[in-house]
Amino acid sequence: MSLEFVEYPAQGDHKATVIWLHGLGDSGDGFAPVAPQLALPKELGVRFVFPHAPVQPVTINGGMAMRSWYDIKSMDLDKRADEQGVRESAAKVAAIIDQEIAKGIAPNKIILAGFSQGGVVSLHLAPRLDYKLAGVMALSTYMCVPTKLADEAKQQGLNIFMAHGRLDDVVPHSAGRQAFDVLSANNMEVSWQDYPMAHQVCGEELMAIREWLIARLS
Repeated sequence: MSLEFVEYPAQGDHKATVIWLHGLGDSGDGFAPVAPQLALPKELGVRFVFPHAPVQPVTINGGMAMRSWYDIKSMDLDKRADEQGVRESAAKVAAIIDQEIAKGIAPNKIILAGFSQGGVVSLHLAPRLDYKLAGVMALSTYMCVPTKLADEAKQQGLNIFMAHGRLDDVVPHSAGRQAFDVLSANNMEVSWQDYPMAHQVCGEELMAIREWLIARLS
């Protein structure tokens, strides 16, 4: 079943697409207000797509059903991301990317972004695609099966923007740094920034995101 989403249409001709995945228990509506706030230049023609994760039971939340890209059975970092669930969600997101390419948007004009759980799916999917995206934006996140990346990656030199809160009590700052180290060791072009914030996105970070998006899509 294909993912439902909310969108912010391109201002002018559609030339590029940002696909932005939310975190646990949120929905595509959570980050949708960010698109107009970023006020990207109209001539870039950027369409934003904010998919909704499927509703499923989440073990650490007593099996309560909520929007989730994968189940979380344990808060231990090495067991936190359910690999099968991550791969299933990644396949659904790949279908959205394929739809954009079918519309004539080149892979080098497509950005995959994700916050927390959404970032896990983004970091898992983008290096394993047959084509290279314009970049990945991985916010307050970590990696699923980092040890498998070397064998499964089809991309090198993928541009990845990582940002994390130094006071994050949900996904530890160290988990983000660990992902940064693994991605760097696998020849990805990774930048890192951190901010004095918890598990969230701040204004200064949005300004950095805006600059990065303009640079990647110009």
